[in-house]
Amino acid sequence: MDRLDLELNPRIAAGVRRARLRSPRDVLCVSALELQTITGLSPSDVQQLLATAAAACRPHRPVPAVLLHRGECPRLEPGLRLGVGCVVINELLRGGLPVGRITELSGQSGAGKTQLALQLCLCVQYPTDYGGLDSGAVYICTENSFPIRRLQQLVTDQYVMRSDVPPSLISTLKFSDHVYVEHTADLDSLQVCLSRRVPLLLARGLARLVVLDSLAALFRCEFQAAEWQERTRQMLNVSSTLHRLSQEFSTTVLCINQDWVCSSLLSPLSSSVSPALGLTWANQVCVRLMMLRSHTTISRGNQHSALRRLEVVFGPHLARGGVDVAVWREGVRGVLSSDRIQAQHQSSQIC
Repeated sequence: MDRLDLELNPRIAAGVRRARLRSPRDVLCVSALELQTITGLSPSDVQQLLATAAAACRPHRPVPAVLLHRGECPRLEPGLRLGVGCVVINELLRGGLPVGRITELSGQSGAGKTQLALQLCLCVQYPTDYGGLDSGAVYICTENSFPIRRLQQLVTDQYVMRSDVPPSLISTLKFSDHVYVEHTADLDSLQVCLSRRVPLLLARGLARLVVLDSLAALFRCEFQAAEWQERTRQMLNVSSTLHRLSQEFSTTVLCINQDWVCSSLLSPLSSSVSPALGLTWANQVCVRLMMLRSHTTISRGNQHSALRRLEVVFGPHLARGGVDVAVWREGVRGVLSSDRIQAQHQSSQIC
C-alpha cells in the first residue's frame, strides 16, 4: 500500500494499516460498508479511500483522487470515438462509436453482435492514440452466461488483431482485469445495476464502456401484449438512466438488440428484418447498427467464417451504407476484396 499511503492523509492511512489492506486492489474488493467496519473510518473517509485506490489501479493515466471524491469524472474531448480495432469498420463509423451517446447493435442470433461487443471491451482499454479510451468496460448479461473463453481467446490474439499497436504496449495491458461482468435476470435487477453498481465503476474511472446484452430479452419475458403502457414506461426509465450515465461520465453505451423477422427466414437482406422493441426504443438511441449473416462461407488459411454485413441504419454523423465483415479467431474484421471474390466463388460452388 506504499503508493496509496502517499496520497492519503494520516488518519485514513492509519485505518488502512489497521485493516491490513496491502494493495489498492485489496481495498476495491471490499464493500464501502465493510471498509467502515474494519478500518473504523467515517463514510466520507471511506469514499476518499476508494477513490484513491481506484486511481492507483490505473498507473498510466491516474484519475486525481480529489476529482473522484467530488464525483467529478474527467471529461473527454468532444467528438471522441471508441474505435473497433479494424480500419474497414472504423471508416464506416467515421472513427468508431460516439462517446456520450447510446449506440444500438441489432441482428439475428449468430450474426456476430456479441463478438463485436467483446472486441470493444478490449479496444476501450487502449490509449486514445490507438482508438481506445484508456479505461475498462462493464458488460451486463441478461440471458446468457458471459463468454469468458471467447474473451480470453481475443486477449491472446491481440497481437494479431492489433498490428497497429506496438507489442510492448499490448504486453502491459491486463485486459481481463478491466472487464467487469454483471448478470441481471429482470428489469428490477437491471435498474439496481445501472443506478448503483455501474455509476460506482464509472465515477472511479474504472470503465468508459457499458455493454447491455441484451435489452430485448428482458422486455420479451416480462410483459404481455396488453401491458404496452407499463412496458413503454419501463423502457423510457432504462433509456433515461443510460443517457444520464453516458453523458455524465463521458461513456460509450452499446445496447445489443434482437431482430424481429417480418418475411422469409432465408433472406439475408436488411429489408426482411427490423430491430425489436419498436419506435419507442428507436427514438432513444443515437446510432443504430445492424449485423446480418448470409449463407456464404469464406476461408482464410485454416479458418472459416460466415460472411456478415455490418450496416448503418441511422446516425446523425453517418451515411447509410455497410461493409462485409467476418469473425476470425482474433476478432471481427472487414472483408478484403480478395476475400470477397473467394466468397462469391465458394457460394457458386455450394449452389
